Amino acid sequence: MIATIIEVKALLDTVLASLVAAVGVTFAFSVGVWGVAEFVELSRNERPVAAAAAATVAALALACVAAALVAGIIVMTSK
Repeated sequence: MIATIIEVKALLDTVLASLVAAVGVTFAFSVGVWGVAEFVELSRNERPVAAAAAATVAALALACVAAALVAGIIVMTSK
C-alpha cells in the first residue's frame, strides 16, 4: 500500500470553500458599509423612505456577516 501524504480532493474542497466564504463575507460587509453610508447621506437630504431602505439593506448585510461568523465558529469548535 502506498501512503497518501496529501488528499488532493479534500485540499481543493477546503480551498474552494474558503475562497467562496472570504469573497462572500467581504462582499456582504461592503454592502453593509455602503448601506450605512447611504443611510447617512439620505437622512441628511431629508429622504426618509430611501434612508429606511438603505438602513434595511445595511442591517440585512451586516446580519449575514454576523451569521457567517457564528457559523464559522460553530464549525471550528465542533470538529
